[in-house]
Amino acid sequence: MVDTNGRTENMDELSEDEFDLLDELYFVQHFSTVQENTGWTEEHIITTLVLLFQKEFIKVLTDHDTEFSGIINPPGRDSDVPWKILYFLATKKGLMVHNGF
Repeated sequence: MVDTNGRTENMDELSEDEFDLLDELYFVQHFSTVQENTGWTEEHIITTLVLLFQKEFIKVLTDHDTEFSGIINPPGRDSDVPWKILYFLATKKGLMVHNGF
């Protein structure tokens, strides 16, 4: 896809917040650690996590080794995801985009 300036639009581009959050997820991190390290509100963290998950840039985990099996809805939709007890990790795809590849 090409934008009006003739540049190729990369669907994998990261917003500043997505980039900053991926910075925190090179290793498995608990929600509370992410909140402590970013200083963001719960709502802002969740919204950014969902966006990264939709792009397949992160894994959502129930512990250090087990992926969350529930349904993760887009921001603004009802969700029963227990965000505050989950862990998160950047995927290989997410790390590649984060590092400019």
